[in-house]
Amino acid sequence: PMKCQQSILYKCALLITFSSVCCQLLSDRTGVEPWVCLNIVQLFREENTIPFIVLLLVVLEIGRFYAPYKKGSKLSKARRAKQLGLESAAQALLQSPHTLDLRAWVKPGTEGLSTLEEVSTGVEQILADMIAKDGETLTYIRSLCDNSMVMLQSSVSKTALKERQQQQQEQGGHQGKPKDIDKFHLYCDFTCNIQRIQHHQTLAINRGENLKILTVKVNIPDRVKSDFCRWCVNVRWRPKSYAREELMTILQAAVEDSYKRLLMPLLSRSYRTKLTAGAEKESIAMFVRNLRQRLLVCPVRGRVIMGVDPGFRHGCKLAILSPTSQILYTDVVHLNGSGSSREADKLRHLMIQYSCTTVVIGNGTACRETEAFFADLISRRFFQPLDVSYCITSEAGASIYSVSPEAVKEMPDLDPNLRSAVSIGRRVQDPLAELVKIDPKHIGIGTYQHDVSQNSLRAALDGVVQECVSFVGVDINICSETLMRHVAGLNAGRAKSIVEWRETNGPFMNREQLRLVKGLGPKSYQQCAGFIRINPNNLLNNRSASAGRPDQSAQETSTAKGKGKTKALAAVPSQPNPLDQTCIHPESYSVAMSFLSLVGGCIDQMGRPELRQCVEASVKRQGLEALAKTLNTSPDTLQLIIDGLTQPPGFDIRQDFDKADFKRGIVSMSDLREGVVLTGRVENAALFGAFVDIGVGRNGLIHKSKITPDKLPVDQRRRSLALGPGEKVEVRVLHVDEQRGRISLDLIRVLR
Repeated sequence: PMKCQQSILYKCALLITFSSVCCQLLSDRTGVEPWVCLNIVQLFREENTIPFIVLLLVVLEIGRFYAPYKKGSKLSKARRAKQLGLESAAQALLQSPHTLDLRAWVKPGTEGLSTLEEVSTGVEQILADMIAKDGETLTYIRSLCDNSMVMLQSSVSKTALKERQQQQQEQGGHQGKPKDIDKFHLYCDFTCNIQRIQHHQTLAINRGENLKILTVKVNIPDRVKSDFCRWCVNVRWRPKSYAREELMTILQAAVEDSYKRLLMPLLSRSYRTKLTAGAEKESIAMFVRNLRQRLLVCPVRGRVIMGVDPGFRHGCKLAILSPTSQILYTDVVHLNGSGSSREADKLRHLMIQYSCTTVVIGNGTACRETEAFFADLISRRFFQPLDVSYCITSEAGASIYSVSPEAVKEMPDLDPNLRSAVSIGRRVQDPLAELVKIDPKHIGIGTYQHDVSQNSLRAALDGVVQECVSFVGVDINICSETLMRHVAGLNAGRAKSIVEWRETNGPFMNREQLRLVKGLGPKSYQQCAGFIRINPNNLLNNRSASAGRPDQSAQETSTAKGKGKTKALAAVPSQPNPLDQTCIHPESYSVAMSFLSLVGGCIDQMGRPELRQCVEASVKRQGLEALAKTLNTSPDTLQLIIDGLTQPPGFDIRQDFDKADFKRGIVSMSDLREGVVLTGRVENAALFGAFVDIGVGRNGLIHKSKITPDKLPVDQRRRSLALGPGEKVEVRVLHVDEQRGRISLDLIRVLR
């Protein structure tokens, strides 16, 4: 059927080049309905490609017209009647009913034509099909629906009711709903206006329907049917001359049949499709925003960190990481058993040995007990002379990552359980570098991610990951291959080649050496160079690791061959360039040097207060646009150059973003009282509200009705997605349900 559709589209594409050709001619040439041709022509005029138009066939609702061409498909009622030769009779009923005698089509012994009743039924089915495919008719009935109270209704399905009866019989007549039904109790008897239904309600109902727990119907008022039938018989499909009563009866029956059998399902699908598309769009937007804020959380630099993956039976997995995320020590301890005092002494010894003052605990099973254990030790100053603090971080996706090929390649000799502890610790050290290794769907953000279009979701998430990586930049000498894949201009193959070059030749001394990498052409270099950093401090640390490798100064006389081309290395310098640690693109280096000369500075002053003062004075005196004109560049490019020259060495644009919350003690859910004001951090945002960590082991929910514009900063008031992960908020406790583990919160303000 796809090839059939494409051939029709190609025929239309050839014919629309003639401006005088009308849609009726296109219909005659291709055998497609005129209004379908009109839509296709409009899509071509908008410069849409043929594959794109093919994908839109379902949205245009014309795929059903090609059902007869599908392999094994049954003919429609109207098509069977047309094959019996009744189409001319149907046309005659509308054009010249006074001359129509249906008895002339009766053929005894022929199926479908053997009686006058069968002939009348065939004519009725053809008319019903014509009415349902008419563009003006579709427009009219949609206008009627838009001005009516169209309702979406959901109820428990017969399948779910049958399962409930079986469970009750097995439980000896015990009353109650099965757990699956209980999850959808809000929608077991739900009715809402189509125009007022919320996006999260649409997705929840869709999920319940897919699980065969809910039955969903679109209820259109009876008034629509009566108005529509009256308009069809008296206006749009009114016969052009006098029609006998029996013929008007056929027309009336055709209109009602078309409405019930063809148009009602079409309208229901249309409404459901529209609701689902809007809900998916909003859900994906929420997911994207949550992911962006999670990836751009400020990294914790310069600390030795202990990552803890909590557990009961199999113990807590530990991983001590250096400030550069190198694995220093791993172990398993049992903090929730009889030997906890012995394990506490072991922890104290390890933390003093590695000067570790920061503990990162995963929020999975046994998190609360592990947190209480560390909080008790900290309150007793057990780790003196160290001032130890801890934080809780999401461990969503850590288990999946620990057995992934990337984790096996990165930590081949480590047990998967210990890899999880490493991942938990690194999520705080550098969230972006660690979380890009995990499928975004498993990071634990957003809602209904498995119920939306997976292709759309994947494309949106891949885009935001690349956006964040490019926004922050990567140090080419320490970043992982996985992180490198998301840099603009790079892919899996190029990232692998860069890592292989780095392992063979040692650290990159400057950006220009990227040109030596196999498979990295001029275009790729142009796209990626501005997002790649070479930090001098990391360069010095890595030089010792390259001992015994070929001397890079000797490379100037060698050549590299790849894919039929030879790269001469003599033209590539091997000395570091201070500008390579900035956001300035190599194409703008000459402009940057000219700017330094213009303001009276030098490259050695880069990032120092004295250069900042010179730059600010020059900009204030001459103006940014005038300076840009002098340097023959754009103001935007010059501003980027100024930022790169004045930012301190090792500058990270995330340093002013939201940071992890470290604490030394805990409170419990039983300590909460209604009206208490607390501060917390948004953990996740959904279409119906925001979940906030207030430090009691359970996230509280701020319903979206409590997130009003007057409580938000000015720059967030116009956003449809007001709160996102990582944002600090001040909240008031509205209700605590300890039995169900639920906390209702009211937003007071967003803390900046």
